[in-house]
Amino acid sequence: MDFREDQIQRYARHIILPEMGGIGQAKLLDSRVLVIGAGGLGSPLIQYLAAAGVGTIAVVDDDVVDLSNLQRQILHTTPRVGHAKVDSAAEAVAALNPDVKIVPIRARLDKDNAASIIADYPIVADGSDNFATRFLVNDACRLAGATLVSAAILRFDGQLSTYRPDGPCYRCIYAEEPPEGAVPTCSSAGVLGAMAGTMGAMQATEVVKEILGIGESMAGRLLIYDALSVSFRVVRVKRDPGCPLCGDHPTITDLSGHRSTKHACG
Repeated sequence: MDFREDQIQRYARHIILPEMGGIGQAKLLDSRVLVIGAGGLGSPLIQYLAAAGVGTIAVVDDDVVDLSNLQRQILHTTPRVGHAKVDSAAEAVAALNPDVKIVPIRARLDKDNAASIIADYPIVADGSDNFATRFLVNDACRLAGATLVSAAILRFDGQLSTYRPDGPCYRCIYAEEPPEGAVPTCSSAGVLGAMAGTMGAMQATEVVKEILGIGESMAGRLLIYDALSVSFRVVRVKRDPGCPLCGDHPTITDLSGHRSTKHACG
């Protein structure tokens, strides 16, 4: 594609990267990404994807901005407390990069709408704050053939992985949802605000890598980060033959039976 002069200036540091160049930047501008959640992880994720020039970013969230969010959800501002998070995200992105189209979807992802929403996006980035949604997103992405880049945070800890259609899925690591209350939430256990920035930025990096097909994918690997000890550990993840979604004898063939309840942190 032919870049405008302002685009050459805006994306100059991308274009001079040998792994990206003008062709890679054009791919970003032509790409479509769905972000689940405009909260702690979604905030830096959306901002960095928009700054990178990802052409269309859809954001799914049914919540409004609360004052308690602002300790980590840097996409939002004090004057926008009470506003829908998807509208706040659209306002922030419009101010950052007019090349980017934001598709605000003010809804809670559930078994009735997940398939139709995810169908339009080859790459999905999950920053949701509960296990029910994480399992639902994983299942919907696998059934749709979409690549899922997933991150999670709690206290001073973070995790990150990518789930491609031909590799292990989220259920290969976590077979089923933990009982409600078994895992603490950010509201009950706390989270360092900067952890959202660290993991959300890494999530954005992995999304860009998947779009461009560069570097080593996080597919088949799980990154575990401990901020207090400044330690990173990467463990290999293999497809579970007993996985109900992608194992030898899958039992999940649609999205029926999922419930959306809040517990966990994003």
